[in-house]
Amino acid sequence: MSVHATARIVATPAGLPVLTGAGPLALRRTRATGPGARVTVVGAMSAPLGGDRLAIEADVRDGARLTVDAAAATVALPGRDPAEPAHYDVRLTVGEGAELHWLPEQLISAYGSDLRMRTRVELAPTARLVLRDEQILGRHGEEPGTLLTRLTVHRAGRPLLDQELAHGPGAAGGWDGGAVLGGHRAVGQLLLAGPEFEEKPVEPRLLGDTAVLTPLAGPAALVTAVAPDALRLRRVLDEVLRAHLTHGSVATYR
Repeated sequence: MSVHATARIVATPAGLPVLTGAGPLALRRTRATGPGARVTVVGAMSAPLGGDRLAIEADVRDGARLTVDAAAATVALPGRDPAEPAHYDVRLTVGEGAELHWLPEQLISAYGSDLRMRTRVELAPTARLVLRDEQILGRHGEEPGTLLTRLTVHRAGRPLLDQELAHGPGAAGGWDGGAVLGGHRAVGQLLLAGPEFEEKPVEPRLLGDTAVLTPLAGPAALVTAVAPDALRLRRVLDEVLRAHLTHGSVATYR
């Protein structure tokens, strides 16, 4: 039997007035290492399976700060009906002067699975966002399932980023070719957005052999990377993230 569930978080400068888990998405208030609140997503059951419809919503109100991370990776698994995909929607809203660090663990596309994931972000003009997205195509020694993802970010009602990725047997041909993944099985991105990028946009450059830093047409920067495995992918993204959090800029990353 498929699961339909929506978890909700509301953060204000005073705390977390709404923290509601649902189905396999359990939410736990955890100790923050910096200012603001921290919530950890804990998987309460195996999900998403084929046919599941899961969603998580986070509303960071004006002036609030929130970090959302996860206790473990999310594994997309096949359901009883192979023709029925799973759906996972993430909806994020960040208000004026607010800051959200959205740092989930990896999404693993297991063999035989079929997942459609959609992430939508609405940013106020003075909002700040750190968003990490990592996709691992197949568990160790197995081929991936079908994984279709879309990330859409608006700032002040205007598009900042709209990106769609498709991997696995249900995707169009060429996704594993030299012009896309080149045989790599880990792909990820790190999105950094905030007013500081209006005053000092980043310069595009390569970060090693399989990662690139690019400015967006707005106050934001995007790191896109592929790697042979999850460990090496995380290492690239973490180095950029540490530089940004330490210096308020990615300009110090080499």
